[in-house]
Amino acid sequence: MEAIAKPVIKVVAISGSIRKASFNIGLIRSVIDISKELNNGVKVEYVDISPLPMLNTDLEVNGTFPPAVEAFRQKIAEADCYLFASPEYNFSVTAPLKNAIDWASRPPNVWADKAAAVVSAGGGWGGGRSQYHLRQIGVFIDLHFINKPEFYLNAFEPPAKFDADGTLIHAESKERLKKVLLSLHAYALRLKGK
Repeated sequence: MEAIAKPVIKVVAISGSIRKASFNIGLIRSVIDISKELNNGVKVEYVDISPLPMLNTDLEVNGTFPPAVEAFRQKIAEADCYLFASPEYNFSVTAPLKNAIDWASRPPNVWADKAAAVVSAGGGWGGGRSQYHLRQIGVFIDLHFINKPEFYLNAFEPPAKFDADGTLIHAESKERLKKVLLSLHAYALRLKGK
């Protein structure tokens, strides 16, 4: 009997935090590990947004973007769906994340009509308010966020959630991340008609 090939779903993972020991990058590293354990056709790639210049349409010349922006837009266009790890700054998304979203939404909008999920870690609500703002942005750029499960994590509440390098060490949180990834996978397949 022939094995049926699982459709590959390419997930681009983006962190709104660009610091080295970021908890949100730690969430993405955990999702990458989880995707390898699942072995269900989900391929997660972390895309660093720190090289992107601040949005300035003067940098668009003859219908082209700066090289770092072109490379980023290509990664976004090739993905089947997106995982955002969005810390909360002033009740909203971070400047680096908003900048990346804006560059990829410049005509033609390369985000459009794809599935997305958002996770976050931080103090207080664990980034929950940034998630609501990101979902509002997603409406305009035509992203389709999964509704459940939600994942926001208070990184400072005991027991310890991360080690000193920003690596997620909390088993229950890893299980919750797994559920987010499975939901994103199912939704991306549905949107692709598979």
